[in-house]
Amino acid sequence: MQILHSMSSAGDTPKGIDRATVKRVWEFSIPYRSRVVGFLLLSIIGTGVGIIPSLVFGDIIDTAIPQGQQGDSSRLTLLGLIVVAAALVAAVVSLVERWISSRIGEGIIYDLRDKLFRHVQAMPLGFFTQTQTGSLISRLNNDVIGAQRAFTTFLSTVFGNVINLAITLVVMLTIEWRLTLASLVILPFFLIPSRRVGARMADITRESMSLNASMNTTMTERFNVSGAMLVKLFGRPNVEADDFSERAARVRDIGIRSALLARVFMTAMTLVGALGTAAIYWIGGQMAINGTITTGDLAALSLLVVRVYLPLTALSNARVDVTSALVSFERVFEILDMTNPITDSPNATALSNVSGRISFDGVRFTYPSADDSTIASLEDGAARKTPTRGPGKHMSSGITPVTTGPNYSGSFEEAEVLQGIDLDIEAGQLVAIVGPSGAGKSTLLNLVPRLYDVSAGAISIDGHDIREVTQESLRNSIGVVNQDPHMFHDTVGANLRYANPDATDEQLVAASKAARIFDVIDALPEGFDTVVGERGYRLSGGEKQRLAIARMLLKDPAIVILDEATSHLDTENEHLIQQALEEALAGRTSLVIAHRLSTITSADQIIVVDDGAVVERGTHEELRDLGGLYDSLYENLLRVDVTA
Repeated sequence: MQILHSMSSAGDTPKGIDRATVKRVWEFSIPYRSRVVGFLLLSIIGTGVGIIPSLVFGDIIDTAIPQGQQGDSSRLTLLGLIVVAAALVAAVVSLVERWISSRIGEGIIYDLRDKLFRHVQAMPLGFFTQTQTGSLISRLNNDVIGAQRAFTTFLSTVFGNVINLAITLVVMLTIEWRLTLASLVILPFFLIPSRRVGARMADITRESMSLNASMNTTMTERFNVSGAMLVKLFGRPNVEADDFSERAARVRDIGIRSALLARVFMTAMTLVGALGTAAIYWIGGQMAINGTITTGDLAALSLLVVRVYLPLTALSNARVDVTSALVSFERVFEILDMTNPITDSPNATALSNVSGRISFDGVRFTYPSADDSTIASLEDGAARKTPTRGPGKHMSSGITPVTTGPNYSGSFEEAEVLQGIDLDIEAGQLVAIVGPSGAGKSTLLNLVPRLYDVSAGAISIDGHDIREVTQESLRNSIGVVNQDPHMFHDTVGANLRYANPDATDEQLVAASKAARIFDVIDALPEGFDTVVGERGYRLSGGEKQRLAIARMLLKDPAIVILDEATSHLDTENEHLIQQALEEALAGRTSLVIAHRLSTITSADQIIVVDDGAVVERGTHEELRDLGGLYDSLYENLLRVDVTA
């Protein structure tokens, strides 16, 4: 009873579907217009063929039976053969219709998925730090399939039944126009309820899709290695299961509500059609008794009127189905309409023959707000608050921002992270970036490969503003090894070749030896063909970092960014890696965030960052002599190393 009450509640105004969405869906079908036209032509043929048995039945009553009673059954035989031929043609037409509609539907699935994936893949890093992965997956899978269902339902149900209805009415008008018009009296009883029910179903569908996306997010986060480990270590499997069960129960209740609403509506429409058919039988019977129409015409009209009410019922129900399915298009377009703030300029040129000279000219940076980075539905409606501290205070030193901390919300519109950075880094220099945690070191390095764009000022490589070169050529010139390098759930060789798909086995071995990881790989059960597990969890932290260094060496970039690249190594391994890096980085510009003394003291230039500004710069000896922030940081590191 509660479900029925919610169905009939007038307190909520159904949102329905924007007409602009429908128009855009139709525009999206442009590549398939020729197939749509073919489908319509086949629908016309199929409808025409489908009417033949009804007309034949009337002729059998009025002509063939009287002739048969006189000993001539040739007409009855002919009409029987016509019915058989019509059935065969209808079967062939139906198969071809299905083939065309499936080609259209599957083509739209491909187009939507391809366009969505490319669009999402090109979004800046800020989009991914704000967006729930499960919600994105739901859009790429469930919503795309729903959008395809909307289009194919529209084709097969709406177009097909409109054509069927139009042709049937024309034929009925030629037989008896008064009875035909009488059959249309109940038309409003089909059209008016479908609009209200369709809007209600659209709202139910939106809620269901949001809940499914939320469950996808939960599964994505809890079923990966890190999430599963966290849940187990904090002893919360039952809490997680109860939370998931609650949302699943809401989806169940919505499903029941939706099914019942659809069934009530369909039953009501069928009842209206049955009443209309009965009325036509009674009126037609009276006309036959009065001699206004023949018995055969009445029989034909009785069959044809069913072909009127069935399409009307189907069209009314199709409005409900299509309106619900169009919600999927609405959700897909919501993502496609997101603008990408980091794009190639119209006159962008390829960066080539890079020497590695980098200049920061008055660089200022403020993280984009959540509203500028993503849409609320992909954040699961998370509250957005303005931070009371700069975002650097809530970031790790990794290349990717970590969204943690009590005041973090992903909204940084009032917190300037970098304030007027001016730097000149010569080609081939090893530059160490040091400073307190949250000073802006990682943010500074994030700007070089355009993971974010500067808010003011400019960054240049070899004199070219990085906003005026193609992103592909820029990032091909830069290699990054961060604090927690990511590995795909694939083989060691596949992860290495991600940097250079054409790398030979000999190059894999050479890069692995240079990164001091070859002996580890060689000892694995299947060597380079060993699967590393999700995010490389079958490798230790140090092994994973050395594998990431080997991957960077295979890329052979002119500029290298090392963000705590030796943080997970013990002293012996660190010494070996430092030797490998000294050789591998020779001739390359290297930007290094490091807390290791060996890395800092060997740098050609040390940049000291604090509160988003460069406060000191120089060599190790020069900065030690200043006795400032660097000297204090160095003393702290020295004490840590001595303790270790």
